[in-house]
Amino acid sequence: MYPLERKIPAPTGAVLVVDDQDFNLRLLEALLTPLGHKVRFAVDGIDCLEKVREEKPDIILLDIMMPRMDGFETAARLKGNPETKNIPVVMVTSLTEVDERIKALECGANDFLSKPVNELELRARVNSLLEVKAYHDHMQDYQRKLESEVARRTEDLQKAFAAIKSASLETIFRLARAAEFKDDDTGEHIIRIGHFSAAIARHMGLSEHEVETILYAAPMHDVGKIATPDAILRKAGKLDADEWRIMQQHARQGALILEGSDSELLQMAESIALTHHEKWDGSGYPQGLKGTDIPIAGRITAIADVFDALTSKRPYKEPFSLQKSLDIIRESRGSHFDPQVVDAFFSIIDVIQGIKLEYQNR
Repeated sequence: MYPLERKIPAPTGAVLVVDDQDFNLRLLEALLTPLGHKVRFAVDGIDCLEKVREEKPDIILLDIMMPRMDGFETAARLKGNPETKNIPVVMVTSLTEVDERIKALECGANDFLSKPVNELELRARVNSLLEVKAYHDHMQDYQRKLESEVARRTEDLQKAFAAIKSASLETIFRLARAAEFKDDDTGEHIIRIGHFSAAIARHMGLSEHEVETILYAAPMHDVGKIATPDAILRKAGKLDADEWRIMQQHARQGALILEGSDSELLQMAESIALTHHEKWDGSGYPQGLKGTDIPIAGRITAIADVFDALTSKRPYKEPFSLQKSLDIIRESRGSHFDPQVVDAFFSIIDVIQGIKLEYQNR
């Protein structure tokens, strides 16, 4: 033997020997134990399946001709069970007919040993299958670890994405709130607009992704007011013609603030900022769009914004009663508002009132 040559030890494992003859059990035990294998017995197929449930062996030496359940059916059941299908099965038999051996292979047998068992052949068969089993177990363990690592990293990425999303939404919310502060609003208004719009969108059958996008985009509808002079925003009386033209510019200015983003959320926010003052009959601003030329998110946000404005105190007005506010919206069906959006709004009026109550100005 060369100095660097190393002898690799033969593999050892747990062997389940299944045979209805005690002599055969003892013989195989006497041959396997000196090789370092842990040997257990089962006296027939049913006993074998019970023993395997108790403790899975590394290899099964299975006789064919047995009472209650023969080796064919036992092998078929072992190989048909996902938990035991990878345990090597060696059929130990005195049958020499080719048909019988083919049947054993069809039932899932991995190899054969002929009776009387030859010690060298037994050692070779068992060692070979144990090596295959060990490799398979190693690969399964590696796959489990890999799947666990992938799951862990996926969870970490999801948490990181959630944190980034939360920070982004908070930044957006604070930008929108800055515009509302100029209008003597506490910021609850923009939260209500988001929830009103999302509830209407959901009732109209928009996808949950679209609903969520509207929920976060609608609060930015008036971000353009950042550029509107305070004197106009907080004027207690009616605006004159020039002041009104300046006020109307906040729709375009909001779109300009939000334009050019690759974010789907900000793209929708840009569309809402530009179109939430358009009217179904074409009399709105800034583009005079009409009907379905107005994006659906803009049509939805329009009714949410007006309802909240009607029922809230503003520098130029006291809040209207709920009934008067609803009457105004109902009368504006088909002129100011998309009829389908109005119908959806009234279909969920209890939800709308609940949102209004939950997010009252404090």
